[in-house]
Amino acid sequence: MPSHAEPKTGGLFIVGIGPGRREHMTARALRAIAAADYVIGNASYLDPLEPLLTGKNVIRSSMGKEIERAKQAIDLARSSAVALVSGGDAGVYGMAGIVLEVLEHAGADIDVEVIPGVTAANAAASRLGSPLSGDFAVISLSDLLTPLEIIEQRLDAVFSTGIPVVLYNPKSRGRPHNFSLAMEHAKKYLDAATPVAIVRNALRDGEEVIVTTLGEVEKVQEAVDMHTTVIVGGKESRIWKRGDDIRGIITPRGYHNKYVY
Repeated sequence: MPSHAEPKTGGLFIVGIGPGRREHMTARALRAIAAADYVIGNASYLDPLEPLLTGKNVIRSSMGKEIERAKQAIDLARSSAVALVSGGDAGVYGMAGIVLEVLEHAGADIDVEVIPGVTAANAAASRLGSPLSGDFAVISLSDLLTPLEIIEQRLDAVFSTGIPVVLYNPKSRGRPHNFSLAMEHAKKYLDAATPVAIVRNALRDGEEVIVTTLGEVEKVQEAVDMHTTVIVGGKESRIWKRGDDIRGIITPRGYHNKYVY
């Protein structure tokens, strides 16, 4: 299984780079990229890493080329140290699953290490205060790999529990209605006053944060796109204010039931 030592000849790091800025990457991720002969990834993930790529063989790919990228990384890792970068955490809607499946099918004997990164859910939550203090669920609204009817079943399942729900890939030009559909499912189980946050480019340039309610979210849905993470609060979540200014969302963990403060 994975080794935490840099490979002397060949080997593959699958690196979660979080939002992409160096200050939000783990020390382990930085060391893996420094040790790599080749760095491979989607161009949008590699561009912010440019200062780390001097002297590296850099291979830029594009969306939709994930399987080809995985195969190329595995082939190069037979004789070279390779860092395959993935936004957020490589194991959460990232490249780790694809690479490991391809590697398993190929039967290649290559040292692999999956290096964690800050997820989109973590990044968005950090801009809001504490919306994900306890149990929560994450659902992707992309139906490219998962049928829409399955996504709807999952939405009903998680919204019915009353816990906060994080929505990835909420809206694109090819599927502009999935976000509205998800909000309709939420309204079956949650009150109109339930807080909803739209966080665009969390911890990146151009960051935008909107806090609204389930009853009012349609008024700001134009702000939702593929660069957005949406957090729908649970039954106990509330909008966090200082005076009349909205600061974010708090989901209590229950300490108020045990302590007086």
